[in-house]
Amino acid sequence: MTKEILKPQVSIIKYNAGNIMSVIYALERIGATYELTDDPQKLENAEKIIFPGVGEAGSAMKSLKESGLDKLIPHLKQPFLGTCVGMQLLCAHSEESDTDCLGIFDIPIIKFPKKAGFKIPQTGWNSITNLKTPLCEHVNEEAYVYYNHGYYAPLCDFTVAQTDYVLPYSAILQKDNFYACQFHSEISGMVGQQIFQNFLAL
Repeated sequence: MTKEILKPQVSIIKYNAGNIMSVIYALERIGATYELTDDPQKLENAEKIIFPGVGEAGSAMKSLKESGLDKLIPHLKQPFLGTCVGMQLLCAHSEESDTDCLGIFDIPIIKFPKKAGFKIPQTGWNSITNLKTPLCEHVNEEAYVYYNHGYYAPLCDFTVAQTDYVLPYSAILQKDNFYACQFHSEISGMVGQQIFQNFLAL
């Protein structure tokens, strides 16, 4: 008897800015099946997509353009989750390297202003509040997640969770099938694990 080949639950976008192994370990912890790919056909047919990111916006967008994924991503219809730089690339423009991004969320990414008592980039744990998304089902108000970023998305119509560091800003954005977390869900402990489980349940 031929063994049935199960379709991966999640496709992880392969490009030159991914925090790939941390995402893979997080998915393995919750028993999810996954594939790592930059194949447009596989991404179009994927059940769900995770768009990780660590690094600098300009070089990350350059990588997406070289593979043609910058044209594909805005037209994907399945549940899609961007994290950290992956979230920022889903916005219109980043002040980091004066980078035009994918434009799914029509908002800018802005550098944190200097403020006494605050180190930039923000590195470490901070709380999320005003939770208004199915990604945060079973997540407590003011739960802590892990951040490492020097640029932020302002509060806007797409904001479905927020954090305060220097100023209030968007912790999670949501528009149609696109979800995006500024924090690193993959290294945010049990809260991040719950968010991944919620994403798989969408």
